[in-house]
Amino acid sequence: MRFSDLNEAQILAIAITAEEEDGRIYRDFAQEFRKNFPATTELFERMSDQESGHRHRLIELYRKKFGEHIPLIRRNDVKDFWVPPSSMLLSSLRPEKAREQAALMEVGARRFYEAAVLKCKDAAIRQLLGDLAQEEQRHEKVAEQINEKQAADGELDIEEHVARQQFVLRIVQPGLAGLMDGSVSTLAPLFAAAFATGNTADAFKVGLAASVGAGISMGFAEALSDDGKISGRGTPWIRGGVCGIMTAVGGLGHTLPFLFRDFHLAMTVAMAVVVVELNIIALIRWRYMDTPFLSAGFQVIAGGFLVFLAGWIIGAG
Repeated sequence: MRFSDLNEAQILAIAITAEEEDGRIYRDFAQEFRKNFPATTELFERMSDQESGHRHRLIELYRKKFGEHIPLIRRNDVKDFWVPPSSMLLSSLRPEKAREQAALMEVGARRFYEAAVLKCKDAAIRQLLGDLAQEEQRHEKVAEQINEKQAADGELDIEEHVARQQFVLRIVQPGLAGLMDGSVSTLAPLFAAAFATGNTADAFKVGLAASVGAGISMGFAEALSDDGKISGRGTPWIRGGVCGIMTAVGGLGHTLPFLFRDFHLAMTVAMAVVVVELNIIALIRWRYMDTPFLSAGFQVIAGGFLVFLAGWIIGAG
């Protein structure tokens, strides 16, 4: 249905379900952040309480005007209506992104009430919708004030540090482990096959098999190694997916050049890709693991050289 075709009862019904959905999203946010982000949890609990108050006022007016039955009309039933993502998708957001999403939701609610006022003729309905539009605007300012106060008190800095730690534990570490394994462990079989056969097609098949196999193996190993409940490393299958994908990517990077038919060209490009991969690993270790760049670079490049040397010796022997 189109917004312009809605009657006053339908507008109130949509407003009720919208407040219910927004309140539930804020409660989900609060629950998600309760353990590690108390300042953000406090903000979303207050916002959830405010949405609940709006819902009660809307239901009370609806019952007076139209009776006990409230039809279930959602925002996504109306064309050109902004609908926030589901709470399941939002639950994976970091605190600062969740706050940004909440600000968008408040702006969307205010704009809806401002448009709805123009659609309604009943004085009581117009008054309530107008009041709610003003309150949503005040909510935006109150949320900004809470953010500013929490930032001044240092609470947001603490949360930012915790969020960074969780990002490292849940994404960077498994991804780095996979990238290192894929970039280094596949070197020996790939270059051994290349030097042994001198055939780029055969080398590509070996590298592809090694990369995909390593990705599957590392993904399952990471997912099954820790359920994340005690360590705080998050959902095991997300970590496993990140680790597996990065393992495959690390191996495929220097495997793809063997699609070239010219052996020397393929080998030259593959070796250049290996250098780039090893430097990326060193950069990640320096950026997120506080490892000195020169030390990280030496360790990774030395390891990669030894594996490449092993592949060359085995393949050429």
